Amino acid sequence: MTYVIAEPCIGVKDASCVDVCPVDCIHATEDDTMYFIDPDECIDCGACEPECPVTAIFAEDAVPEQWTPYIQINADYFKR
Repeated sequence: MTYVIAEPCIGVKDASCVDVCPVDCIHATEDDTMYFIDPDECIDCGACEPECPVTAIFAEDAVPEQWTPYIQINADYFKR
């Protein structure tokens, strides 16, 4: 299982989650409107979740239904 960043991150892009990630699996370019979690690098520690000021980070099996497409969006980001 992995963690997923969802829609509330768009436009906010607060780096608090990046700062606490022990494996540096949260990435974005300057042009991206949000951060993304690499599902192959995430160790499911959950350190990022409480740090998010807009509650945009969820365990994969707890992503709210309206944001489930972000599971694939995060995975696809790393396949480019």
